[in-house]
Amino acid sequence: MKAIILCGMPAVGKTTVAKIIASKLGLKLIGGGDILKEIAIEEGYNAVGDDWWDTEEGMRFMKERAGSPEFDKEVDRRLLARAQKSDVVITSYTLPWLAKDGVKVWLSGTKKSRAERMAKRDSSSPEEVAKVIEERDRKNYALYKNLYGMSFGKDLSPFNFVVGTDGVPAAKVAEEVLGQIKKLEKAPKPSTPRKPGSRKVGGRRRSS
Repeated sequence: MKAIILCGMPAVGKTTVAKIIASKLGLKLIGGGDILKEIAIEEGYNAVGDDWWDTEEGMRFMKERAGSPEFDKEVDRRLLARAQKSDVVITSYTLPWLAKDGVKVWLSGTKKSRAERMAKRDSSSPEEVAKVIEERDRKNYALYKNLYGMSFGKDLSPFNFVVGTDGVPAAKVAEEVLGQIKKLEKAPKPSTPRKPGSRKVGGRRRSS
């Protein structure tokens, strides 16, 4: 199976949906956070546990690398290498534009629904979180425009299909994604166009 790459704006529910899909298909789930920990361990950090990012060591690691274009690109290079091996579910902001293959899914959601989701997750008010989301959206767009020239969140041309998440439970979103993937797999493959000046003879193509 080709790599399944899930993308969407912050707090749209990518990770939760990706976990469900990976579990149902028996595939490994990889995200940018996994790659960051991999790099941290290589550099001698004790990057263990989901809450490592909130530790003094985790915050120091991220602060030292903040604003480094090469650091961001290294994360993307490693994710791309995983995607090329297939049989994996990946969450990434940039990979749909960078990878040639794979099933690329955009999860859409309004700022309102994303703020409500993040507020529930972080035990904050939707009003406070809305400001955070607004800032993250702005920074992400500027960052990826600068790194790769892509219009993150505006250009959806790399994606095979879009699935809405507003008011839809993660399990239902995952079900819709899996259904769309099945349709893609069943769709007839485009035939290879004939080269000018050639004809098919006995199962082989010969020049005229």
